[in-house]
Amino acid sequence: MKVVKRFSLGELATRIGATLEGDPDVVIEGLSTIDEAGPAQLAFLANPAYAKFLPTTRASAVILHPSMKAQCPVSALLMPNPYAGYALVTQLFAVRLEGDRGIHPSAVVHPSAQLGKNVTVGANVVIEAGASIGAGSYLGPGCYVGGHTILGEAAYLYPNVTLYEGVSIGARVILHAGSVIGADGFGFAPDKGRFIKIAQLGGVVLGDDVEVGANTTIDRGALGDTVIEDGVKLDNQIQIAHNVHIGAHTVIAACAGISGSSRVGKHCMIGGGVGIAGHLTLCDGVHLTGMTLVTHDIKEPGVYSSGTAIEPNKSWRRNVARFRQLDQWVQRIRELELKGAQELKKE
Repeated sequence: MKVVKRFSLGELATRIGATLEGDPDVVIEGLSTIDEAGPAQLAFLANPAYAKFLPTTRASAVILHPSMKAQCPVSALLMPNPYAGYALVTQLFAVRLEGDRGIHPSAVVHPSAQLGKNVTVGANVVIEAGASIGAGSYLGPGCYVGGHTILGEAAYLYPNVTLYEGVSIGARVILHAGSVIGADGFGFAPDKGRFIKIAQLGGVVLGDDVEVGANTTIDRGALGDTVIEDGVKLDNQIQIAHNVHIGAHTVIAACAGISGSSRVGKHCMIGGGVGIAGHLTLCDGVHLTGMTLVTHDIKEPGVYSSGTAIEPNKSWRRNVARFRQLDQWVQRIRELELKGAQELKKE
């Protein structure tokens, strides 16, 4: 059965900090796009490309910039950043099915584990010795919390999240299904044709308001900790290696990989499929477009890219062949330049 939430426009304006132009008693029951919204729905306008739909929208109200107020035929929630307003409203309408509060009969909780008030522990959850679960947290079915791991208040763990021992998770963290926090970093010492495992003695520290996508893995440190600062958002299927440090409010898209001991600054944006080599430093405010390969430090903020865009296979094969000849061409150009310089001296 679908759960329907209802808010008055006046209440929504107060909750998201918007200025209301219109009837505060209008009831909103859901969200939709500005071109598809109907009565009792709230739309938003953040992209100018969609302004053409504003005069004919059927929405009961629209979140938009104050500069668009005169063009809006319905009630408006005015905000300098309409997209942020939309994000806040989605949280109000989101429905999380948390089941019954308390501990499910099939869960296994060690007697020395500490659970705060109003904690929900789902079916088949295991909480080991010395673990601490913050008040108001939710652990979905099949989650595992290792010994002496700390989970902050109001954390939300979707099913089958794994927290190894000695991990520290901040408040209001969201961990999606299948994410693994605290597995061993990839450390091996070569010795006479074989590899000797290096025990990973550090931990993982996640700050407040971090979100980790499905099947993303964050390895524990070899000696010190792997650190993910406050407000970092990680997409699905990302690999964060041991002793990586990610600065606050950085966002990383799916399938990116960061090698060991690299440091990513604050407020960075890393596109999908990006690879960052080990022991590198990226300063604050770096934007990496999708599939970029980083092999050296980045010391200045800005947008960086690597790789080539898609093209027909025939053209790609021809360009690859020419790329392989690049060194020969450079050598020939140098020889011609040298020859030209010698000819000028003769004159």
